[in-house]
Amino acid sequence: MEWDLASQPEIVQRAVGFAQQGWEVAEGWLRSPAAWSQFTLLLVSWAAAWLITRRLSPFLTRILTPSSERQGLFTGTRKFLLLFVPLMLPLLAYLFTGFGEDITRSLFGSGAVIAFGQRVFLLLAARILVREIVADPFLKLLGRFILLPVLALHAVGLLEITTDYLTALNLTLGNISFSAMSVIRGVIAGSLLFWLGRWSNTQSAILIQKQEDLPPATRQLASKAAEIAIFGTAFLLLMNIMGISLTSLAVLGGAIGVGLGFGLQKIAANFISGVILLLEGQATVGDYVELDNGEAGTIVKTTARAMILETFDGKWIVVPNEDFITTRVVNYSDAGSANRYEVPFSVHYDTDINLVPGIVEAAVATHPRVLSEPFPPDCELRALGESGVEFAVEFWVNGLDDGANKFTSDVLFLVWNALKANNIQIPYPHRVVELKGQQGGFAPNQGGFVPNPGFDQNQGFDQNQGGFAPNPGFDPNYNPGGSY
Repeated sequence: MEWDLASQPEIVQRAVGFAQQGWEVAEGWLRSPAAWSQFTLLLVSWAAAWLITRRLSPFLTRILTPSSERQGLFTGTRKFLLLFVPLMLPLLAYLFTGFGEDITRSLFGSGAVIAFGQRVFLLLAARILVREIVADPFLKLLGRFILLPVLALHAVGLLEITTDYLTALNLTLGNISFSAMSVIRGVIAGSLLFWLGRWSNTQSAILIQKQEDLPPATRQLASKAAEIAIFGTAFLLLMNIMGISLTSLAVLGGAIGVGLGFGLQKIAANFISGVILLLEGQATVGDYVELDNGEAGTIVKTTARAMILETFDGKWIVVPNEDFITTRVVNYSDAGSANRYEVPFSVHYDTDINLVPGIVEAAVATHPRVLSEPFPPDCELRALGESGVEFAVEFWVNGLDDGANKFTSDVLFLVWNALKANNIQIPYPHRVVELKGQQGGFAPNQGGFVPNPGFDQNQGFDQNQGGFAPNPGFDPNYNPGGSY
């Protein structure tokens, strides 16, 4: 049957032409005894692979499955090999048909059907790989939309035709012209290279962080250096794959340099400051720092541009690296070094203050987190205050007095209990008012005023003047709320 395709688009004409060629090839295979023998060989190869897989797969699964208690490189290798057991059936079929292809070509001089069967088996293996073995979402996406379509085109013999068409298809962007195939190749290669770079960076960071003999700052610097080296290498490989000359990047490098000189000064300064901080180790992950503006928190993450502080109430503060270089930063070094705190308190003036230091120091020393090195608890006399004798006890601990630790609160409890146990009173503020220049005064009573010897009845309290003033109308016998 003939169709008039002259009025149809070119892509329709091409598709119909490919379909006609495929039908002619299939019709030739159906009429050829050599093709039927190759079909038979394909079925025999698949049946033999299925029988071997049925017998061998349970044995390999049992051998390669490690016990839950074992750990190590050999155990990881066994788990990795166990993932590929489902590929045994299509790969064995592919291998058997490879042996049969030589036989059929020697007997019939043709092996087209065998070659087609091998490509189909390879497509089945890739399908199993994408659906059952690959766990990474990004790799699964690449396999589903790139690997499987490419192998499907390869199976039907259209891969070479498709690549030639995409290579001839030029795309123009301004004065730049490139083929569609180069774009696809760059996208695929870039995706794989930067996924591999991300995976390598993660693995190298884990390996570096396990080196506990190195200082934290050195580990951070090594991780950043490895990250720059990995992604820099991936970028250079991608440029070579896409056919872009590295000398052409000189103009781009000059533009970046001008941008750094004008608009990216802060970014460059923060990046360089981050490298300096990692080299000197002034502030690393785990340190508790207080900035010059009063912000404080624990460093939980360092980036190329800033450090992330986490406060005790769970907030994250992003601080540019430059601030750690150009401003004053107090580092409490929560990553292992001891800190000193003090708790002030007062005792009554009737107390024998010579006994207080020994009592308080012995009580504070009983706290399990209080250190005896570099100094044991030390109680010092600070001042003779208005209401009592003022003391302060100093003590050293590992950690910060906030969050999970309540050192100051615990020590205050110990001081209170020790003073109470020794009958030492803690004073409260009080005032003694002495009136000078007058002969009388007043004394409070539960109900009102009472006579006071020396009290001048011709003088009363003027509330508006803040003291006593002559009051001719004052009646000493008047009592509005009580009795004399």
